[in-house]
Amino acid sequence: MLDSDLAELYGVETKNLNKAVKRNLRRFPKDFMFQLTDKEHESLRFQIGTAKQGRGGRRTPPYAFNEQGVAMLSSVLQSDRAADVNVGIMRTFVRMREVLATNEELARKVDQHDKEIAVLYDYLDKLMAPPDVSEKDQIGYIHHKEKK
Repeated sequence: MLDSDLAELYGVETKNLNKAVKRNLRRFPKDFMFQLTDKEHESLRFQIGTAKQGRGGRRTPPYAFNEQGVAMLSSVLQSDRAADVNVGIMRTFVRMREVLATNEELARKVDQHDKEIAVLYDYLDKLMAPPDVSEKDQIGYIHHKEKK
């Protein structure tokens, strides 16, 4: 989640959220949060239509927090609202993992089912195909065309 989105949820200004994080950098290792590159920031600004640089918009790339970083924010932002918002965010992350796990399992089952159906169709195609019988393999009466 981006720092600006989190700041809005927590009811603080983005710059104050980032100040609190910077005062507690030890709680936010690189695998908890990172700053977007200039290229990523520019792409993001283009996608969501934020203000251009120099016109009152953001001048530095935002920070992105993963689940552990968001959890750590509750220890840095010590308001009741921060605690309540954090509980909601954590529940959302848990639900997302459940949905992804369920969908992954379902995708695996569908893939296996598709493979089994493909084998069945191959078998049915072979059964439904007309037999490939040459004249010498035929047993019994052979009808020859009469010459005119």
